[in-house]
Amino acid sequence: MSSGSLPGNIRYEDDEAVVFDNHLNWVPVMLLVVPRRHMTQDELWGSGLLMAKLADLAVRMGHDYAPNGFRVLSNFGDDALQTQSHGHIHVIGGEFLGRYVG
Repeated sequence: MSSGSLPGNIRYEDDEAVVFDNHLNWVPVMLLVVPRRHMTQDELWGSGLLMAKLADLAVRMGHDYAPNGFRVLSNFGDDALQTQSHGHIHVIGGEFLGRYVG
């Protein structure tokens, strides 16, 4: 995103946000909700109205693409397996997700 290029399968976009399919495919629905402006996870989660907008968008996308249930989550740091510095929210679902941690 910060490079100016958009990912392949865009589900939603406006001037502030983009939702697209994650390249990972651990579950049938793996969407990323990202701000267009580059910011870290901490900056995103502390951004007030922008975070509220992205959270609302994540929930709407979850209902649209995983109507039987979904999770909304973000990873912070190495122990949480954060691999991207650009702030983002995951929306996952499309099948029974089981417990949070083994």
